[in-house]
Amino acid sequence: MVKRRPGTPTLEEVAAHAGVGRGTVSRVINNAPGVKESTRRAVQRAIEELGYVPNLAARSLAGRRADAVALVLTEPDWRQFAEPFFSEIVRSLGDALADTGMQLLLTLVRSEAERQRFLEYARGGRVDGILLMSVHAGDRLPDMLAEARLPTVLLGRRSGDEYVSYVDADNAGGARSAVSHLLERGRRTIATITGPLDMYAAQSRLRGYQDALALAGLKGTRSLVAEGDFTEESGRRAMAELLERHPEIDGVLAASDTTAVGALHTLRAAGRRVPEDVAVIGFDDFPLAQSTKPRLTTVRQPLEEIGRAMVRLLMEEMEEPAVAWRHVILRTELVVRESS
Repeated sequence: MVKRRPGTPTLEEVAAHAGVGRGTVSRVINNAPGVKESTRRAVQRAIEELGYVPNLAARSLAGRRADAVALVLTEPDWRQFAEPFFSEIVRSLGDALADTGMQLLLTLVRSEAERQRFLEYARGGRVDGILLMSVHAGDRLPDMLAEARLPTVLLGRRSGDEYVSYVDADNAGGARSAVSHLLERGRRTIATITGPLDMYAAQSRLRGYQDALALAGLKGTRSLVAEGDFTEESGRRAMAELLERHPEIDGVLAASDTTAVGALHTLRAAGRRVPEDVAVIGFDDFPLAQSTKPRLTTVRQPLEEIGRAMVRLLMEEMEEPAVAWRHVILRTELVVRESS
């Protein structure tokens, strides 16, 4: 056991001197993100004034840190890993962790047996925290991790009643702004291609679409809604179904940019001009949105901010478990280009 010399200041004394919490001092010492510059300077002053010296050996023994974070994907469909959203989120999380000294470990969990194996792996101290993405409704893994008191942050949420800490975009608000834009452009027969409806993000985008129509006094028609799965192929298929049901469609909101690309292909094949005949809006604002013809109007998700917020919440939970779960919802932005 590593003993402290008499008179040596403690982390708690540094925190009291700086007027901050113990976890904030620890984040400053570890150069972790999410600390205001003024707070960082106050902690550094307290460290200098008290003569505090971090004891790396003691911290290692006490914390049993693995210096690793697991990014867990629970998506059973391998096609999703080829989608831009996956690579963009991995990049943003990697960037956010770059200055922390933590390794990012990618793990796939798709079955009950794999859930149990990962739970035992995480409980064994092999990772310090878990980031979860692609979580569908009814997935028990977040509950299992919470019951084991393992620091966990979700990308998105399973339902409106989610209690595990999460970071999400304002999906409903983004969809409302997109449909309002179409209405302002004079479109009146507006369809939507959703994502998989066992995911809360897809449900929220559908709800935003419905709310915008209702606010405009337009009655939503079920036949103007086609379910996709965020992929380009589902966009092609769903757009063909929608045109068959409603040849008069003059506007479409797709639940992702890749889905919108599929819809553009189908519209072109059907001889429909975009945006003259049918205006199209995507969701995400991936780089591909600027390479389509015409360039795609889309709802921008703040992916870099999402990555930073997830890492910040996780680091705070790792250093000092909070009394309350933290729920962060970030704003979206409509980026208007030629397709609408």
